Amino acid sequence: MATPLVSIVILNWNGRNFLQQFLPSVLATTYNNKEVVVVDNASTDDSVAYLQQDWPTVRIIQNEANFGFAQGYNEGLKHIQADYYVLLNSDVEVTPTWLDAMVELLEKDRAIGACQPKLLQYDNRELFEYAGAAGGWLDYLGYPFARGRIFDVCEKDEGQYDAAVPIFWASGAAMFVRANLYHALGGLDEYFFAHQEEIDFCWRLQLAGYKVFACPQSVVYHVGGGTLPKGNARKVLLNFRNNLVMMAKNLPWYEAIWKISCRFWLDYISAIKSLISGQKTYYRSVMKAHGAFLKWLFVSRKKGLFPPKKKNELNGYLHKSVVWSYFVKDKKTFTEIVDNKA
Repeated sequence: MATPLVSIVILNWNGRNFLQQFLPSVLATTYNNKEVVVVDNASTDDSVAYLQQDWPTVRIIQNEANFGFAQGYNEGLKHIQADYYVLLNSDVEVTPTWLDAMVELLEKDRAIGACQPKLLQYDNRELFEYAGAAGGWLDYLGYPFARGRIFDVCEKDEGQYDAAVPIFWASGAAMFVRANLYHALGGLDEYFFAHQEEIDFCWRLQLAGYKVFACPQSVVYHVGGGTLPKGNARKVLLNFRNNLVMMAKNLPWYEAIWKISCRFWLDYISAIKSLISGQKTYYRSVMKAHGAFLKWLFVSRKKGLFPPKKKNELNGYLHKSVVWSYFVKDKKTFTEIVDNKA
């Protein structure tokens, strides 16, 4: 039986240093039927010239402008035909056999639409990495967390999440997805620009009847925060705005109304606390995010990709508040919070 073709697609914007550092590990992947493609978001550094000179086997697709993460991938993937895509951040070091387990998982079960490897920190390889750890979950008020990472607390990897299990979302840092499903669902929602578009995509994927899985037999190491630094005003704005948009798009309307109302209050409390502690930028970004969400809701909502139906049994969905569990009940690990239903 022919092995499926996997396209490893790296979106690049002024990331010449990351390409130089991490591309060798990607090209050393032992899976034989693969291609490595760099989609360049109109970089102003010498990324493209570097690739052309040093890595002639790497295919380059050049976007006309910096389209951000969502549109950047959508534009690039229009030109790539494969059985599977891996959306891979430029700041990820992969292990030689990282593709094999993910291909095997999806080849065995046609109902799985996407999966992710185990993400560990590049600088501290014993710890899970923020951007997805061992698989993403979502609580009932739309707060993302992961097996091995609750808010900013990353657990030590002691094999506690080594089972391949259904999850809510796969990390955009290393998301393995069926190519035909990616296009059938319209790809990533371009309104998001960056941040949480992969959670929205996986939510739509589940509503379409497919599963998302963690595949911890595959391991990668992620630097994280490579494009926008943590606490950056734009990053805060995009995270808060996109999270509300995602809820409005994917929840049944009667759930969306009360849950988004709750989120407005919780976001506001978080912003006020930051203002009191002198973080004016954070406060302003949250307020701007609320304004941008209301504008989307009443003016530009037609731009969003909406799921055809909004009811389905969701995996990786916590029917309670992760905020309450973490801050009030002082539960700091994934297993404590989900009551061993991991």
